[in-house]
Amino acid sequence: MKATFESVQGKVAVVTGASRGIGEAIARAFAANGMKVVLAARSEEQGRKVASEIVAQGGDAVFVRTDCSDPAQIKALVEKAVEIYGRLDGFVSNAGIGMGGNPLHEYEMEEYERIFALNSEGVFAGMKYAAEAIFRSKSKGGFLINVASVAGLVPQRGQALYTATKFGVVGMTRAAALDYAAYGITVNAICPGYTKISIFGDIPEAAMAMFAKDCPAGRMGDPMECAWLALFLASDMARYITGAVIPVDGALSAGHQNVTTWKNPGLYAGTAEN
Repeated sequence: MKATFESVQGKVAVVTGASRGIGEAIARAFAANGMKVVLAARSEEQGRKVASEIVAQGGDAVFVRTDCSDPAQIKALVEKAVEIYGRLDGFVSNAGIGMGGNPLHEYEMEEYERIFALNSEGVFAGMKYAAEAIFRSKSKGGFLINVASVAGLVPQRGQALYTATKFGVVGMTRAAALDYAAYGITVNAICPGYTKISIFGDIPEAAMAMFAKDCPAGRMGDPMECAWLALFLASDMARYITGAVIPVDGALSAGHQNVTTWKNPGLYAGTAEN
């Protein structure tokens, strides 16, 4: 048997937070393999730029400006996708914000409301309205993919609110997988670790080096490493994979690092990337 991505050709998918970072990478990977992609984000200029580049490269993509913290806009987004392409096969909930660096008591209630509106309620709305549309489309390969975080697997100090939203996404993913398993809709979560995306902002190089050092793989991830997993989960090769919560984190969530001594270090000299 030969593994290919031919099964995704012609599928219609929405990708939120698609104007940059992991969302952009997923949208590009989908389109490059024959999927029809609806890109959604708040940044209209950047979102339209990405969609135009995809079309210029032979892909099929449109951009719909969407504030994913507003359930009404997500509902309208799904309806627009069906209006344009006549169906919906998949939805990737990637839009989210980071918030961290403070002990729990120093967060304000306004910050709680802001991060939960996007990272939690926005994901719920995407899953809800997309699932309904996928059922109505009678999709033979329907899928929901949620981009959570390594913080949804391992709590992080100073990240109480962000961690809570991502644990919630992991829980919704697993529960929804049980809801839809008998109906052929797969539901999975991708949990990126330290990845080179805009959520890190303009932090100093020294801080970026610290993130890389903290990761057992010795480097930060590339958005495309999450995109290839999303493409696989959208394909028929992954039809029996549902309810999975998959880290893409260079072993960051695998456990604590410790000091080790190699008895024969020369055997593997030069093979480690770090």
